[in-house]
Amino acid sequence: MSLLSRLFGGKSGGDAPASSGPAEEYKGYAITPAPIQSGGQYRVAARIEKTIDGTLRTHSLTRADTMASQEDAMAISLAKAKQVIDEQGDRIFQI
Repeated sequence: MSLLSRLFGGKSGGDAPASSGPAEEYKGYAITPAPIQSGGQYRVAARIEKTIDGTLRTHSLTRADTMASQEDAMAISLAKAKQVIDEQGDRIFQI
């Protein structure tokens, strides 16, 4: 890709979502690990969902941490999501 294409918004071969893993229930939340493939590594990412007052709420969790394997990234994504839930609870859904 040429320098001008990159400067003016041309497509790059950058970050791409890797396949997500199965959702796991944790304290009333559904956590779906969804690592992002980035330059031969996998960035830690997950989707956290919970139904509150009949409305499905979703929070996208993305961290700068990268792992060499997709399996490691999925495991760390689950652990980080659980940590956020423990620390913040339903506040993760506030704007």
